[in-house]
This record gives sequence, structure tokens and C-alpha cells, in this order.
Amino acid sequence: MKTELNYINFLYQTHSKKEVTISLSYQLFGQDLFSAPIILINHALTGNSNVAGEKGWWKQLVGENQIIDTNTYTVLCFNIIGNGYDDFLIDEYEDFTCEDIANIFLKGLTILNIKSLYALIGGSLGGGIAWEMIAKNPTLTKVFIPIACDFKTHDWLHAQCLVQKFLLNQNDEPLQKARIHAMLCYRTPDSLNVRFQNRYNEEKQCLESEDWLVYHGNALHQRYHLEAYKLMNHLLMNINTDEKMIKKIEAQIHLISVDSDLFFPAYEIRMCYEMLKRERRDVFYHEIKSIHGHDAFLMEYKQLNTIIKNIL
Repeated sequence: MKTELNYINFLYQTHSKKEVTISLSYQLFGQDLFSAPIILINHALTGNSNVAGEKGWWKQLVGENQIIDTNTYTVLCFNIIGNGYDDFLIDEYEDFTCEDIANIFLKGLTILNIKSLYALIGGSLGGGIAWEMIAKNPTLTKVFIPIACDFKTHDWLHAQCLVQKFLLNQNDEPLQKARIHAMLCYRTPDSLNVRFQNRYNEEKQCLESEDWLVYHGNALHQRYHLEAYKLMNHLLMNINTDEKMIKKIEAQIHLISVDSDLFFPAYEIRMCYEMLKRERRDVFYHEIKSIHGHDAFLMEYKQLNTIIKNIL
């Protein structure tokens, strides 16, 4: 499965009052637009619009005869502007907030003449943006599935993003070092300890866990832009959906957490569930069981497939 990047161009004024020409890129998978129910998927921090196909980052869930079946649905995925996948980068990244990205995605839907969705799905940062979108347009979708995320950035996550910001703004291998730190937040002590068990790599003269972390730092450096990482970290640091508007959402809501998540702890997502449950009946809570932490939503496909199959 291969689809080309498409572009929507328009003028946008940011929350900080900057006028910016936006070139919003996106990909479509599956059925032709308006011939089938539309599912919008918001990608995570270092993800992109290539959600399905041979190199799709979620190909275990999205594709022909997968749970999100491209024989049944039209699947749409926007690139978060400035993620570099379409070669567009943003230098003054602090001009943008998650609210801005939500507004830009909603504008993209309007220009495409998409008035409603069957499902809106977002993981991690993509889920935070999805919260902002649906709070602004409570009738946007029939089903809302935020995965491993909350409607706001809490203190612990903000603190980790602050460390990321410090690392990204220094001169010595900033992206590699930030990624190494991030991997320790995406995973858990159990995940690393069980996998590596203090094994030592004689050839490289270091622990295998150290070699694994360095590999991930270098791999991201080779495929990702420093400017894009700064922007994405800034957005993750500043998710702040209007809580009053959340209570007006008309969609059926399915919150999915990871029991060992260090970024968006499961108890925080359960608190969100309890808050919504006091207001309505059509809100549901699901939990992925894993030792792997936040990244489990990109690893525990059997569990996630089962959860999403029962929802859709």
C-alpha cells in the first residue's frame, strides 16, 4: 500500500498572533474519500502521516484485513506541521501550541469538506492534539479513542519535557542525548532489566543496554530533524485542553492507558475517566498490561487489536 503526500495551503494566525502560511500535508489510505466511513489517526511524537503499508508505523493495526480495515474505511492522517516528513520545518517553534495544531487539523478537515468522522484516534502527542480537536468541535466524530495520553500535560510529564528542552538546546549531540533520555521515559526499569540482564558486550566494551540506547539516539539523529524534535517536545509540554469543553463532547469515548506508562500514568487517565463518567454513560476505560511502559501502545499489538476491534 502506497499513497502520495497531498497538501492543503492556507494562511493561519497562531495563538501568539503570528501570521503563517501553512502547507498541511496528509495521506489517505483505503477507500476513496466520502465512499466509506472516515477514520482520522493523529500520529505520535516522531511519527508521520505514513500510517499503513510496508513502512507504515501502525501497519499492524491499519491495512487490508487489519483491525482498522482499509477495505472498509477511509483512513486519513495529517502530518503535524514542522515534523519534517514533508521537508517543512519551523524555526520559531514556540509560536505554536497544541491548540494551534488542533485548529490547523480542523481547518484541513473543513477545506477537504469533511464535516464528520466515524472515529478519531490519537496516540501520545497525537492523542493530546485529538483532545484539543474534539473539545473545539464536540460533534466532530462518532467514536473518540485517545491512546496513552491525557487531555493535559501534568507536572511529571512537563518536567521530563523540560529536561528534553535543556538537552535539545545544548551543542554536543543534542538530539541523540535527548532521545536517550526519552527512551528511559518511554520504557520502564522492568522493560530494560528483563531484556538486558546486565549483559556486557565485549566487542563494544559496554553494557548491551547502553549500546541499545546509543543506537536509538543515533538512529533518530539520522532520520529526524532537530528543529522538528524541539517543536514536538514543546507541543507535548503544553497540552492544555479546556476541561469545560471536554464535558460537551458528544462522541462515544474510549480511553486506553498502559498500566506501566511513566509519561501518561494510568491513574491519571483513570481520573479523567471518573470525571467523564460522572457526566455521561458512553465513556469507557481500557488498559494495556505491559512491562514496557508508554511505548507499549506501539508494541503490544495483540492487546491493542483486541481493544480496538471491540470498539469499532
